[in-house]
Amino acid sequence: MPRTGPRPLALLAALTTGTLLLTACGSNGTSPSKSSAAGKPVQGGSLSYATDTEPISFDIQVSQQDITGAIQRNVFDSLVHQDAKGDFQPWLASSWEISPDLKTYTFHLRDDVKFTDGTVFDAAAVKVNFDRIVAKETKSQYAASLLGPYTGTEVVDAHTARVTFSEPFAPFLQAASTTYLGFYSPRTIAENGSKLGAGGAVDVGTGPFVFTSYTKGQSAVFSRNPDYHWAPQGADHDGAAYLDKLTIRFLTEDSVRLGALQSGQVQVADPIPPANVQSVRADSRLQTISTDAPGANYGLVLNTTKAPLDDPLVRKAVQRGIDIGTDVKSIYFGVFQRAWSPVSPTTPYYDKALENSWPYDPAVADKSLDDAGWTARDPEGYRTKNGQRLTLEWPLPPAEYVREQRDILGQAIQADLKKIGIEVTRPRQDIGTYIANTYGGKEHIADYSWARFDPDVLRLYFNSSSQPAKGGQNATFYQDNDLDTWTDAGKATLDKTIRQDVYTRTQQKVTDLALIVPLYVHTAVAGATSQVHGLKADPNTWLTFYDTWLGN
Repeated sequence: MPRTGPRPLALLAALTTGTLLLTACGSNGTSPSKSSAAGKPVQGGSLSYATDTEPISFDIQVSQQDITGAIQRNVFDSLVHQDAKGDFQPWLASSWEISPDLKTYTFHLRDDVKFTDGTVFDAAAVKVNFDRIVAKETKSQYAASLLGPYTGTEVVDAHTARVTFSEPFAPFLQAASTTYLGFYSPRTIAENGSKLGAGGAVDVGTGPFVFTSYTKGQSAVFSRNPDYHWAPQGADHDGAAYLDKLTIRFLTEDSVRLGALQSGQVQVADPIPPANVQSVRADSRLQTISTDAPGANYGLVLNTTKAPLDDPLVRKAVQRGIDIGTDVKSIYFGVFQRAWSPVSPTTPYYDKALENSWPYDPAVADKSLDDAGWTARDPEGYRTKNGQRLTLEWPLPPAEYVREQRDILGQAIQADLKKIGIEVTRPRQDIGTYIANTYGGKEHIADYSWARFDPDVLRLYFNSSSQPAKGGQNATFYQDNDLDTWTDAGKATLDKTIRQDVYTRTQQKVTDLALIVPLYVHTAVAGATSQVHGLKADPNTWLTFYDTWLGN
């Protein structure tokens, strides 16, 4: 039962999903975690963690938000674990086989796993969960896309599940390592299926923590699962988590969240605003935890079907007329780095050759506009052709959907493009209008990022079948046989040589065509007190407290 129908909130996900953190580093931001020198882990204690976003829904199979996946990673396990190198390790599945045509994945499950309500985890639980995800009534906003061309799960026996697809689907193992394809107890699905988004005790998983309670607008509380002994390969220990209690507080104001960390009211805070990173690193009582997020970088997505961006010369002028390096450095204090590729350096098959290949060059931008016929100027200095001003509309969503000072970065970009004679207007739109116009191809420019530790994001962004009106993310609306062939080939193979080739070609061609203007690599920075040890996250940048403990 493949997933069909539009997914109108995909753009909302790309706008609002933030990333969390990876390996811990010391106060200078570069040294390894203090836990390596802190001695033997200590059992017990309570930890408070402040974050800036509260999930709209806690249902991992419905929510499109990174914050949902990050929080619920502590409650829900996955079939496989993806390590820091991108390799896949056993977790709830002890082994698996993949058919040569990449249409069938057979998982051999552990026989000692139980949900925290006592229900046994088995092949039937896999089927119940995957079938729920693709069911029309679930209205899955992201997990269904991770299952792609899913046709069903066969219960071969109690501990063998065979997952099938209608076409080759290489990204599935990576998808199966995420929280969104984690597993609820079939009992709670049957009894509380409509209540799972509300969080709390009904959210029953197999993970190292139990979701104890949730107070909207304030906090979510988790307690240790004493029976947990099936940690993924690569964990620092086996058995139950060290912490007795984990409290996640929702502190949306940067100053309040930072103050709570500095005063010791919380032991972990995320994110630390770029303007405050250096002061946190200079505080001997604190440490920072940072990493570059994988997936599609934040950038300008240019609508190639709407004049004048249907002209590659105008797109090239936009690409080369923005002083990205200076803008990003001045706004983000050197914490974020300018981007060169549509995907970040931590994404598998990133093309390093693109670095410094298209620097800021207003002379090149000016010549491109001249060659495109935009040679005249009006009294305000904007270029014109046939009496029409060169104007691009780049809308702003409501303020609550704008993160990481992207509106301030937008002002710098407007100023840069004005220098070469391009007017950029930024009307504020309600979220419904914003999504409808952007998905409908009515705007010149969209802007978003998409966090995922897999290069398949290039297919989502640039394959012509990834149509926004049908739930895709290709807001360039560009149709190109090469991009389709290459990204389809990457989706249909696990051969690293082929994937390196097709994804490198894709990155180079979309840059040459100026379909997108990557702006910055998001570096997630969290802060923690020096008493926190063993804090980790997986390659998707989801924080996990399983190996975390408190000490001196």
